[in-house]
Amino acid sequence: MPKPPLTLYLAAPRGFCAGVDRAIRIVELALEKWGAPVFVRHEIVHNRFVVDSLREKGAVFVEELEECPSDRPVIFSAHGVPKSVPAAAEARQMLYVDATCPLVSKVHIEAARHHANGLQMVMIGHAGHPETLGTMGQLPPGEVLLVETADDVAHLTPRDPQQLAYITQTTLSVDDTAGIVAALQARFPAIVGPHKEDICYATTNRQHAVKAMAPKCDAILVIGAPNSSNSKRLVEVGRSAGCAYSQLVQRAIDIDWRALDGITSIGITAGASAPELLVNEVIEAFGARFDLTVEQVETAVENVEFKVPKVLRESV
Repeated sequence: MPKPPLTLYLAAPRGFCAGVDRAIRIVELALEKWGAPVFVRHEIVHNRFVVDSLREKGAVFVEELEECPSDRPVIFSAHGVPKSVPAAAEARQMLYVDATCPLVSKVHIEAARHHANGLQMVMIGHAGHPETLGTMGQLPPGEVLLVETADDVAHLTPRDPQQLAYITQTTLSVDDTAGIVAALQARFPAIVGPHKEDICYATTNRQHAVKAMAPKCDAILVIGAPNSSNSKRLVEVGRSAGCAYSQLVQRAIDIDWRALDGITSIGITAGASAPELLVNEVIEAFGARFDLTVEQVETAVENVEFKVPKVLRESV
């Protein structure tokens, strides 16, 4: 029996960003340099396949620094950590490597600069997300006010409405964030914004590709983890751009084939912490069931690369 035809639209860019690639290389180089075990505070990036692969090589993942022995290296995840974490590591004379994405570090520096100028910060982000916790933890308690939605802006009680600046988590929806910024500017006209938006290039590019792809697709699958902020935003962007069936899957095994019965087109993308190997796995699964025509939807070309810390570039 012949397989039904299916056009598979493949978003580009998709998958690993430069910050994720750098963070994974940091763990691999640390294992090469110092041997196993190397401890990692929090998942290095939000992808179970990646974390499990590094665990097999000798990485030990923990949630808090207290779980790490003082005599083994510890790596801080790509999402960033509060200032108290490296301070505690130094107090214990631990060897640590900070794998915070440089674009997250940029937001940390912005927050510190505004604080030094006497401004109170408003952070647009998701409560409890490691990146939000790390960024808010750059300043003393009370110096960063968190908003998650435009509605939250009405309930803000800043110390001085004339002395405010805003920063954002790097993995938010571009469109949702624009609405929150507009609400902040309407209520606090004097609020200071970043010189360049905080939402990172990779998040923006992946969302643009999904927007371009969505009108062509009966369904969209985003390959990513359920705790990955940028992956979940891609699902939301797909739905808002006109593809009602946009779903998150971690692996090919998670695909709900019954829900896809009768489709003639599918869009595939991957969050910034999902490896291309998982994309290929999903494409192969569709190839086994459909007569595939694969078309790439490319909206940007990425050539960003971040160096690993100097300590890992020296005689590995």
